[in-house]
Amino acid sequence: MKENNKRKFTLKNPEEPQLYRDIFPYEKVPLTPLKKESFPLNPPEKIWITDTTFRDGQQSQPPYSVEDIQNIYRLLSELDNNTGLIRQSEFFLYTEKDIKAVEKCQSLGATYPEITGWIRANPRDASLPKKLDIKETGILTSVSDYHIFLKLRKDRQQAMADYLEVVESILNQGIIARCHFEDVTRSDIYGFALPFAEELMKLSERYGIKVKIRLCDTLGMGLPYPNATLPRGIPAILSAFTRELGFPSTDLEWHGHNDFHKALINSTTAWLYGSTSVNTSLFGIGERTGNAPLEAMAVDYLSLFNQDLPLNLTKVTELASYFQNKLKIPIPSNYPFAGKDFNVTRAGIHADGLLKNEEIYNIFNTKKLLNRPIKVAITDKTGLAGIAYWINEHYHLKEPLDKRNPGIAQIYQEIAEEYQKGRVTAISDEEMHARVRKYLLKYLVEE
Repeated sequence: MKENNKRKFTLKNPEEPQLYRDIFPYEKVPLTPLKKESFPLNPPEKIWITDTTFRDGQQSQPPYSVEDIQNIYRLLSELDNNTGLIRQSEFFLYTEKDIKAVEKCQSLGATYPEITGWIRANPRDASLPKKLDIKETGILTSVSDYHIFLKLRKDRQQAMADYLEVVESILNQGIIARCHFEDVTRSDIYGFALPFAEELMKLSERYGIKVKIRLCDTLGMGLPYPNATLPRGIPAILSAFTRELGFPSTDLEWHGHNDFHKALINSTTAWLYGSTSVNTSLFGIGERTGNAPLEAMAVDYLSLFNQDLPLNLTKVTELASYFQNKLKIPIPSNYPFAGKDFNVTRAGIHADGLLKNEEIYNIFNTKKLLNRPIKVAITDKTGLAGIAYWINEHYHLKEPLDKRNPGIAQIYQEIAEEYQKGRVTAISDEEMHARVRKYLLKYLVEE
């Protein structure tokens, strides 16, 4: 890293914590601070994703077995398909099980995602990554006064000194240090976060080893608006780090939580305003409300930067099946890209459109990209067109059936009568097969 000589930042060490009560009153919803001027877009030349499924994701679930970790890591690597978009994945390094999981994943020989570590902000842990031939590790370096004063019971000067000691012990091992700026969206950016980052740049220069910064939106307080002010505005935060301090975009990473339903848009915003990397977890699974979903960020990347990157998105479907069936982790049925019903319609008017051309009501070719053909669920709202679409989807017919077929009308009438009698559940595939054989047997060939 090269220091930026345009501006220097001095640590402010107040006696009392800066809690921004005008923005975070606690007894009310946090304020959205805005100004008239906007920050300009500043996307970096390089863009990628990192993964925290085995760290933040695992913190919110019963512990995964070593076998599960290896299987998920393998599928992640197959999803990346050697593109390097899913650049890294972080692992705990504390227990024998943690070590075994890392070794099992290393044995797969995958280039991406690179395995990185996570250790406590303690010099005694600094040697753990080297023992496993891990070249980078994350450590927790909280930056808001909520954490420094109220949790650590220190002042800013003490906190910075302790953090720098741990970082230096990691660099002494020849390991890249990744400092997790916890709660950055409630921090004093100019009074602590930037002075601390400047000291990290000096250490990096002295040792000739990267020091990275993960900007952690711990409570999802970040705002994506280009005129949102500090400490909540993501464009404002990234402008301060990249334009004012001169911290390299390639060594910046955004880690967002979803407390205010903004994890995904905040992560995309971080890309657009100067962060090379965004940290994600599969299906957004993480502490409390979770993180930015890895699979959604992959789709956003394709949409924003390179539609032709050869990711294997069908692995999203395999991963969803693994999480639900093997790990027993539920994914909401309407969850984008992965829920069992995300591309299932129950509306008759939608089914009528699908019968004519599926592009009318499908987001993209989900059968090709996700191995998830669009489907119709049969209810009292589905209509004749939905029944026709269901039949054409499930049976190989010489000619697709039209919704005006008399047999379809009979099936529709029988279903309507059931709902008139009080039925509230969808018609199962088994029930539909029975009705098709009852009313349309002459049209059927081998399934």
